[in-house]
Amino acid sequence: MALKCGIVGLPNVGKSTLFNCLSNAKAQSANFPFCTIEPNVGTITVPDPRLEQLEAIVNPERVVPTTMEIVDIAGLVKGASKGEGLGNQFLANIRETDAIIHVLRCFDDGNIIHVDGSVNPIRDKEIIDIELQLKDLESIEKRIASIARMLKSGDKELIKENDVAQKIKLALEQGKSVRALDFDEKESEIVAKFQLITSKPVMYLCNVDEASVKTGNKYVDQVKEAVKDENAEVLVIGAKIEADITELETYDERQMFLEELGLDEPGVNRLIRSAYALLNLYTYFTAGVKEVRAWTITKGMTAPQAAGVIHTDFEKGFIRAEVMKFNDFIHYGSEAAVKEAGKFKVEGKEYVVEDGDIMHFRFNV
Repeated sequence: MALKCGIVGLPNVGKSTLFNCLSNAKAQSANFPFCTIEPNVGTITVPDPRLEQLEAIVNPERVVPTTMEIVDIAGLVKGASKGEGLGNQFLANIRETDAIIHVLRCFDDGNIIHVDGSVNPIRDKEIIDIELQLKDLESIEKRIASIARMLKSGDKELIKENDVAQKIKLALEQGKSVRALDFDEKESEIVAKFQLITSKPVMYLCNVDEASVKTGNKYVDQVKEAVKDENAEVLVIGAKIEADITELETYDERQMFLEELGLDEPGVNRLIRSAYALLNLYTYFTAGVKEVRAWTITKGMTAPQAAGVIHTDFEKGFIRAEVMKFNDFIHYGSEAAVKEAGKFKVEGKEYVVEDGDIMHFRFNV
């Protein structure tokens, strides 16, 4: 599954530091704008405690977690939609991602320059929102002009497409992002074809200092209030702390450090899981003595489609799927016990896979 989350924000808000923590791919992190020019892409492991539980029961030769891609996109600035800074390139990079992690600076530190001279996460958010909306407005106006030339034909599909485009244009002119609008199923299909940046799902990441990492601060409260109508998650994380955690050599050292801060786990774990959910992804498992493995699917996939993630032949020659629920397997402790309890299911082509399903596919090519 080649789905990507893009990390965006103004220069110097902590994007590259955070990206380094996520991927251990050492993106250059410096105290000046435009340090990141090419987007850094990191493949990161999705932390899933269910794998450890499966490992304890199955005792496999190896355990393979699932992964996702995170893209560190250079800092946007005012005027990016008009090509300011390296605007066009940055916006093209964002367009290629499937969801957006919007990093906002929510800490005071006189040693780290703010591109606009003061810390104000709401202003920062609005700068980026406006740039992305302006770019989308440009795109949708081109689309409307293109449709207009063909509308005389009376094609119902084109008329519908034009109606949706006009609705989007009006919203963008009012300073609204496309994701904030309501669409029915047919309209949503049309919107997806437009490939607009502000239609992508977004998560706001408040980068805070050490003192605020557990309870947040006034800046975090401002962000939560500002985005309450956006149906977007707000996560609090301390990029500097996360960087310190990655420097520690052993698991025990990291746990001690987290305990001192009153945290159960690194913030990046929460971030990765939230990004996974933001992309509308599920995990199913295959479990045998050779290998316990997590597989990524998009929510709503059927059993043959899920089988195709392993190999296209599995989808082409799909016969049936043998399915156990994760909780049943953990509760009963073996496949035989699950069968005995009547919880082992054989499913056909119409079965929609659920998060946490343990599956074995029968196929014939």
